[in-house]
Amino acid sequence: MIASIKEFFNQFIEPGTQQAAADGEHALQVATAALLVEMMRMDTRIDDEERRAIDSALGQQFGLDAEQLETLVALAEQEAREASGYYQFTSLINKACDAAQKIRIIENLWRVALADGHLDAHESHLMRKIANLLHIGHADYVAAKQRARQATGVRPAIR
Repeated sequence: MIASIKEFFNQFIEPGTQQAAADGEHALQVATAALLVEMMRMDTRIDDEERRAIDSALGQQFGLDAEQLETLVALAEQEAREASGYYQFTSLINKACDAAQKIRIIENLWRVALADGHLDAHESHLMRKIANLLHIGHADYVAAKQRARQATGVRPAIR
């Protein structure tokens, strides 16, 4: 009887759980990528450095290869265009991520914002908005910004 219960669990319950987990991970990837794409679109031009920063952030955070990154970014661009705001992305991240992961997302957003060598006022505004939606405290927000500045070597002035 125990063997049949285990078989039932493995055959019917566990695959659904694995599929739900895979779907949740994919949604988290799209939400994170959409926020990074939105950051890239905040200033007046889109630079190759910003695209590379997005690919680097997503590749490191989710362990994706070049083809997966291309697909994810294309999907994220579509989702970002169709979104009515940022809450749909940040609420998913809030449900799926712990504080350290959310701080890492903020740091990656800073890296995208700083990738082109300057910080636009719109980028700065979006950073504060996203940090608030992710419930990131001011000290963690500033520390993530400093780490991103060190990583990119940029000490930008706001334009």
